[in-house]
Amino acid sequence: MMPPFADQLNLRLCHRCKYASPMAEDPRHCTRCQARLHYRKPDAIARTAALTLAALVFYIPANLLPIIHTRTLHHDSTTTILGSVMELWQAGAWDIALVLFTASVGVPVTKFLALGYLLVSVQRRSDRSRKERTRLYRLLELIGYWSMLDVFVAGLLTALVQFGPLGGIEPRAGILYFGLVVVLTMMATLSFDPRLIWDTGRSNE
Repeated sequence: MMPPFADQLNLRLCHRCKYASPMAEDPRHCTRCQARLHYRKPDAIARTAALTLAALVFYIPANLLPIIHTRTLHHDSTTTILGSVMELWQAGAWDIALVLFTASVGVPVTKFLALGYLLVSVQRRSDRSRKERTRLYRLLELIGYWSMLDVFVAGLLTALVQFGPLGGIEPRAGILYFGLVVVLTMMATLSFDPRLIWDTGRSNE
């Protein structure tokens, strides 16, 4: 038997403080933080789709443009994300290469596919695997906080590996685009309303 919905219990969840506000007291504002209450996040599907598409567009230059420029006495070199992975792998640092590949390729691609799947299934009002799709969304929320690993690594290398006239490491445009991809996918995940997964056969207000 399906558990009751919040509106059936005369409750509405506040998007700001996550408080289940009683509708009998104030149907328009949260009784705890006074934020405006909504039955569902406004334009959740359109916002999520737009942010996901924007992130996908920025993901192309994030992989094609160099992320780091290395300068030494002997030579200068620039590397892309995948180029850095290959160099680390060939140098024998396969564990670091695996972490970098997972953070820069595995996680973003997984988020694109998962968000696309959630959007399509909600648009089609599918009633299949609703629990699994809800868990998938919670997983997206969890891994989103680790998506900035590449940006943090590049920032630390830039701050620590500076040799003055002898050489150094400088960030390049690719790391900026990758940072935008991370921020946009996190915003897309937060814009999606997982309660839409359970709205099959119900009319929104």
